[in-house]
Amino acid sequence: MGLSKKMNIDINSIINDHLRTIEKLLDDKIVIEQICSIALSTIQKGNTILLCGNGGSASDSIHISSEIVGKFEKKRKALPSISLTANQADLTAIANDFGFEHIFSRQIEAIGKKGDLLIAISTSGNSMNIVKAIEAAKSKKMEVIIFTGKDGGKINSFNNCTKLKVQTDNVARIQEAHILIGHIISKYIEENI
Repeated sequence: MGLSKKMNIDINSIINDHLRTIEKLLDDKIVIEQICSIALSTIQKGNTILLCGNGGSASDSIHISSEIVGKFEKKRKALPSISLTANQADLTAIANDFGFEHIFSRQIEAIGKKGDLLIAISTSGNSMNIVKAIEAAKSKKMEVIIFTGKDGGKINSFNNCTKLKVQTDNVARIQEAHILIGHIISKYIEENI
């Protein structure tokens, strides 16, 4: 069975762009190792990894959290992680009562503890709810890891955070790299816990 319509996209170009973006992550190997170490240390100390993001990054935060709580490649004990994007009741109540920019920070105020880790995911780095989440986490003396792309946007200005900026402006390639880093974190935790 053949295609009934001519492809009007260049699949080779898309795949090659993906490969170039992923290959550039090798330049950030030391940062990726630091991220893995921070995540493992958080779990080993009995603390929780919290994640947040918008749109595709919201889905990525749920995906990564599920790999940590459930399992990645091996059966092992459940580990503490939660995606702040997963509870629709919290999200809609907070957005309605306090404003959309507070949907994550309000949850961090409620459950975040000193020593917990926030992984804040934003392809542009300009989402106000991510900015406020980082501020709330820092006020709770939580560790903060930032996944972004492009120039890092507004969240690039935060100090004392571990930052991974995917070296492209293409949102799809940034998200693909973020989920790969999430899988690397999950594997590292699983192999070392």
